[in-house]
Amino acid sequence: MNPPSDPTAMNTCQSASGTPPGTAAIYRNFGLVEAPGSSPCYAEWTLGISEDPQVLELIDTLPAPKRQPNLVLAAARLLGAPIGSYAGFRSFLLQHWSSIRDIALARSTQTNEAGRCAALLPVLASIAEAEGKPLALIEAGASAGLCLFPDKFSYQYDGGPRLDPAGGPGAAVLECTTTGNVPIPHAIPEIGWRSGIDLNPLDVKSPEDAAWLEALVWPEQEFRRRRLRAALEVARLDPPRLIAGDVNEHIEALVRSAPEDCAVVVFHSAVLPYMPQHSREQFVEAMHRLPCHWISNEGSGVLPQNEAGGVLPEVAGRLADLKSEAKGRFILALDGQPLALTGPHGQSLQWLG
Repeated sequence: MNPPSDPTAMNTCQSASGTPPGTAAIYRNFGLVEAPGSSPCYAEWTLGISEDPQVLELIDTLPAPKRQPNLVLAAARLLGAPIGSYAGFRSFLLQHWSSIRDIALARSTQTNEAGRCAALLPVLASIAEAEGKPLALIEAGASAGLCLFPDKFSYQYDGGPRLDPAGGPGAAVLECTTTGNVPIPHAIPEIGWRSGIDLNPLDVKSPEDAAWLEALVWPEQEFRRRRLRAALEVARLDPPRLIAGDVNEHIEALVRSAPEDCAVVVFHSAVLPYMPQHSREQFVEAMHRLPCHWISNEGSGVLPQNEAGGVLPEVAGRLADLKSEAKGRFILALDGQPLALTGPHGQSLQWLG
C-alpha cells in the first residue's frame, strides 16, 4: 500500500473527465479549499506556486505521487523555510531545491494526526457497546501508530463535559465540534490490542522521524504540534506493533491473529488515494470478507472512485448528494456505509441524517 497522506492530495481535485489534475490545479485547490481557515501561510504559498511556472517546473520533475503540497512544503520546512510571504518562501525553495527534492523523494506525507481519534471515537464506542468486548485495533497506513491510542486521550465535544480515560485525564484533550445527531459516547472503549501496517512505519523513538512529523504540521497550528508531542510521548511508553509492508499482503493474517476475546476493527484515514485502484478494490473486498468491522475516513473522491461504480458502488448515490458539502472534508463510513462528514484533522463531525 502506498503511504498515508494528508487530505490535500489528489482526491478532491479531479477534473470533470476523471483525469488526474495538473500540478497547478492541485496547488490551486489546496490554496483555495484545503488551507484557508487552517493555514493562511500555506494558502498563500500554494496559490503562489499555482501561478509560478518556474516553481511548477521544478515540482514536476518529481514523480507524480511526490508532487503533493504537504510533502513539498514539509520538506522545505524541515530544512528551515521561514514562515512568511510567498516571495520569501519562493527564494528559499529555489535556493534549496536540490535538498528539498531529496527529502521529498525519501519521505512520504505520513501525517499522523491524533486529533482524528475524536472523529473515530463515536463509531469505536458504538462497536464496543454492541459487541460487549474490548476492541482490537488495526490501522492501515499507520505511520507511527499514534491513532492507535484513542483510549489515552481526553475528548471534548462542542465545549461540553470532558470525557477522560478510565485512569484519569488523557495526554491531550481532543476538541471537536459536532452537527447533527452524533452518538457522543459516555465512556471511552477499552482497547485490548493494537497493531498497524505501513509501507514505511515511523519509529516514535527516532528524533529524525519525530522531526519529520512536526514538519508535516501546518504553520500557525501550534496546538497540533503540542498534540503531536503528547501523542508521541504516549506511544513511546508502549510502542505499537507496526508491520512494514503492503496492506493487502498482511491484513488477513493480522485480522486473524487478533485476540478472540476482542472485537476487531480495521480503520484508516487519508490513505486510499495512494493505492492503485486494483489494490483498493482488493482491500475493500477483504474488508467485506474478513471477520472485522471496517471504519474508513477518506476524501469524498476516494470512495467510490466515480459515479459509474468505482470501489463502493453502494454509496455512490449518497455521496453524489453530498458532493458540495463534502468538499475539503472526509467521509466517515462504517463497513462501507457513510455516517458523517469529518474535518481532516478531527476538528469537526457532521452526522448524516
